This record gives sequence, structure tokens and C-alpha cells, in this order.
Amino acid sequence: MINNRSLLIVGGLAAVAWLASNSLYVVDETQRAVKLRFGEVIEENIQPGLHFKVPITQTVRKFDTRVLTLDTDPSRYLTLEQKAVIVDSYVKWQVINPTRYYEATAGDELMATRLIQPRVDESLRNEFGRLNLQQIIAERRDDLMTGPAEELDALMREELGVAIVDIRVKRIDLPEDVSAAVYDRMRSEREREAREWRAQGQEEAERIRANADRRRQVLLAQASERAETLRGEGDAEAAAIFSQAYQQDAEFFSFYRSLNAYRETFSGDGNMMVLEPSSDFFRYLNSPQAAGD
Repeated sequence: MINNRSLLIVGGLAAVAWLASNSLYVVDETQRAVKLRFGEVIEENIQPGLHFKVPITQTVRKFDTRVLTLDTDPSRYLTLEQKAVIVDSYVKWQVINPTRYYEATAGDELMATRLIQPRVDESLRNEFGRLNLQQIIAERRDDLMTGPAEELDALMREELGVAIVDIRVKRIDLPEDVSAAVYDRMRSEREREAREWRAQGQEEAERIRANADRRRQVLLAQASERAETLRGEGDAEAAAIFSQAYQQDAEFFSFYRSLNAYRETFSGDGNMMVLEPSSDFFRYLNSPQAAGD
């Protein structure tokens, strides 16, 4: 009797444990879940926490609702002018409608990426087809992807129950057959711009140089005029001083000027003058009394 009772207790505890393990389930904070009865959704978007389900007849599917990354393969797109570019991009996506996501993909993440990738490729192909190569190079990559991300997000929310958080371009390359031509054109444009800047610089330099020359001529003319004015004033003042000195003692002034004339005349070597002895030039040499005559 005791053994039978023990077996019943153990069996009961095992049944309770089995019932609890198959009736209770936990949804993690990074997950959302749906409850199914024979494959049909009967409870949507179950939030994190401890929940109850009926064993055997009901099952639960949990989905990761964190932002996931789809790294696409580099693809070749044509621009507006039919030039090819190689684009390497990736997509950030997130499950926001567990029920729609389960119905579209059966909860298979690989299936979801297989459905998202062609849509991304088509969206990028359309976007690059609306732009020329210069616009693609000049525009910021974040701005370039804004339109495709918004359009694809609205489409994927309805079709798969996922949100397209962002589309980013890792790099944009040119095929080898196009790179050389593009680089040559870019080099030609830069050389043209450089020539224009050099021409403007030379023009500005000539203008500055002409202004400097004109100011130099004006300053030289003003300085020359000032010098002539000062020289004239000095000559006039000197003449006035000589006149005053001459008026005080005309004979001494004449004698002083004669001595200066002798000094300047006979200051060099080998000087020769042919004059008559009675010339007025020798007046003070011939007669010491010339001053009194």
C-alpha cells in the first residue's frame, strides 16, 4: 500500500510538472509572440512576461524584435545617363507585426531576408536610375537613401509585417571600363577650374600692380614737386643772405668770391689757364691794394 501510494504521489508530481512546463511559457523582453491553435493565430503580439497556454492544442511562436541587419551583395545599377555603378549596401529591419510576419514567412528569418532583398534591390535600382552620375557623387549617401527607405518601409509593413529602419550604402564604385573616363573628365574639370582661378589671380595681380605703379608715380611727382619747392625756397633764402652780405661790405664780398674762384680753379693737378695778366680775374693777385681802388 505504501509503495502504491508513493508511486501515485510521484506520478502526480510528474503530471503536474509536465502540465506546468507545457502550460506556462516566458516571452523575453527582446521578443514578441503569437499563440496558435492547430496553426491558426488566436492571440496576437504577446508582450514580454510569463503567460499560459493550453497544452497540446495550443502552441506559441516567438520572434526576435530587435533591429536585424541584412547585408546585401554588391549590385550593378544604371544611372540616368546609362552609366553603370557598383553599389554595396545593407538594410536594417525589425519585426513590428508578429502575426503578419508569421503568416508571410512562417516565422523563418531566412525566408524573410529572401523576400526583403529583391525589394531592396528593386528600390535601389529605381533610385539610381533617376539620378545622373554627378548627382550620385555629389549627394550625401544618407540623403540618397532616404527615399528608397521610406518607400520600402511602407511596402514591407503591409506585406511582411516588418519595418525597414534604414538603408545604408557602404560604398559606390565604378566599373573599370567607366572609371578611367570619369576620372579623366573630373581631372579636366579641375584643370579648367584651376585655369580660371589662375586667370582671375593674374588679373587681380595686374590690377594691384597697376594701382601700385600709379600711386608710386603720384608719390614721386609729389615728392619731386616738394623737393623743387624746397630747393627754390633754399636758393631764394641763400640769395637773400648773399645779398645782405654783399650790401654790408661789397668789396670784402667780392674779395671772398675771388678767393673761392682761385681755390676751385687751381685745386686740381695740371690746370692751365691762358689769360692776360691785366685780366680782372687776377685783380687781387696783381695788387694787394685792389680792395682800396
